[in-house]
Amino acid sequence: MCGHCGCASEKARLSEPGSETHSHLHQNGDSLQLQQALLAGNDELARQNRDWLAANRITCINLMGTPGAGKTQLLEATFKGAGANWPPMTVLEGDQQTQNDARRIQACGGRAVQINTGTGCHLDAQMIQAGLEQLAPLPNSLVLVENVGNLVCPALFDLGEQHRVAMMAVTDGEDKPEKYPHLFAGCELVIINKIDLQPYLNVDLNQIKTSLRRLNPRVEILTLSASTGEGLNAWQDWMLTRAHHD
Repeated sequence: MCGHCGCASEKARLSEPGSETHSHLHQNGDSLQLQQALLAGNDELARQNRDWLAANRITCINLMGTPGAGKTQLLEATFKGAGANWPPMTVLEGDQQTQNDARRIQACGGRAVQINTGTGCHLDAQMIQAGLEQLAPLPNSLVLVENVGNLVCPALFDLGEQHRVAMMAVTDGEDKPEKYPHLFAGCELVIINKIDLQPYLNVDLNQIKTSLRRLNPRVEILTLSASTGEGLNAWQDWMLTRAHHD
């Protein structure tokens, strides 16, 4: 929890690359009571976010995963492969520091707002609420949230999103689902990236899939390479199906 990992010790900063403006957000407490109050308050803000998204027919996908799994590269490939019939897409980028990932999205022609969490290890509903206000996504659009690279706290905080996706890479090894069950059990889709590297690794892909299905029997699993484009169509189809039906 946040009181244990120290993410309450610094306020978050939210900004858009090239902009001087930013917002200072929450500061968490250290006691168990404050943690419980934080989660209760977060859930209420998440409900507000979800209601606002639904009222504007905006689909929001929360992309969580390990550091270095390739989350930003997947979003880059998504923007580069977007067709003319796709809904408008925008991104909320979560990192402790820098605007590097938001700039990468902008370089692909996308619009992104960077949320810097300082020492915080996850995004929360208040950050998303402030980010949506600055991002101002269009009705009937798609908002992609790239959460802070972390397999623990992001799973605990509802952002108001309609869909949760977990991402790992074959280079993470076979035991990540078993080590971090809460995140993988709570997602409807798990993406296993860097499939192009599997021939060079001593990794049993079937074992990863077996572990995932043991944790979450209904989970969908996609294997792809954001670098080579292998399997990217399946991700695009999954995403667009959700966007068109929410």
